Amino acid sequence: MTTAFINRIATAVPPHDVHQAFIDFATGLVPKGTTRNLFRRMARLSGIAHRYSFVQPVATENGAWKDAEHVYEPGDFPITARRMKFFESFAPRLARTALDNLALTEEERRSITHVVVTSCTGLYAPGLDFEVVNYLGLNPSVERTMIGFMGCYAAINALKSAHHIVRSEPEARVLVLNLELCSLHFQETDKLEQVLSFLVFADGCAASLVSAEPRGLAIDSFLAVSIPATSHLITWRIGELGFDMHLSGQVPGEIGAALKEVGLEVTRGRDPLSIDLWAVHPGGRSILDSVEKGLALPTDALAFSRSVLLQYGNMSSATVMFVLKEIMQQAQSAQHGCAMSFGPGLTAETMLFHAA
Repeated sequence: MTTAFINRIATAVPPHDVHQAFIDFATGLVPKGTTRNLFRRMARLSGIAHRYSFVQPVATENGAWKDAEHVYEPGDFPITARRMKFFESFAPRLARTALDNLALTEEERRSITHVVVTSCTGLYAPGLDFEVVNYLGLNPSVERTMIGFMGCYAAINALKSAHHIVRSEPEARVLVLNLELCSLHFQETDKLEQVLSFLVFADGCAASLVSAEPRGLAIDSFLAVSIPATSHLITWRIGELGFDMHLSGQVPGEIGAALKEVGLEVTRGRDPLSIDLWAVHPGGRSILDSVEKGLALPTDALAFSRSVLLQYGNMSSATVMFVLKEIMQQAQSAQHGCAMSFGPGLTAETMLFHAA
């Protein structure tokens, strides 16, 4: 049976590091006293140093929030339609940067048969799938698939689709694009749990090439694991003022407890300690801590994920591809790995792989 390989991964982020500017602004949103002190403490312990956005913060004399694009005006945050206009303007630019970084040759462009795109932070039509085809000058009859609104685990589902395509059509070459502008959905609120969820999210894009050519990371198998009675813990709905996310503080605990029960299912019977490479979606420091504890992993097992969290934050579906890129650059032949992303359900989408 044909094996699909992730041959190459390229990534891109917007130019503006907004992490500290956001902390400064959000500190003023939450109530003074215990709540504000708790927010500051959580920001220090987040494990994040940088997050990038298409929004460019501008320094002001009085320290008030201001951005160059006038996206977020205190007291007058944009309605959903305006946010989607920003997505339609900025998402293609980020996609083009990631595609440039993928550095496809003319021969590779001619050989691409399928394009798979994931995004849960914006939509328009004709959309990003057409942007990819037109920008790269691909065959207009290339098969296009959009995977939308699946959240952080969408990249694993995109790889699952690419895997099935290559196994059914061994000559196929699948271009996968994962693009999210999470900072597009920031809300003006004084609710600590909601502000803390905004503290981790950022913008980013990953582009990858999947084919039967035996180089890169070989895809071995997939497994989705849903945790019963947790569907209310992560929700993502379109509202009047952007997409409204609910991310419960109970999520890390539920993930850790579930992995204690189903860890051997995730690794298909292998001792988790025998897995060389872990590509766990860094949804936040507490998520990584819970996975580490739930699977009884050594403290350095999730080093790749913690590195991506530190440098970029949580970029939803693109994030696990950033982790896989770091792994691909350092993996040694025949090392085995497990990728894992979490999202609505509450569900973990997992993928076993090995270095070619």
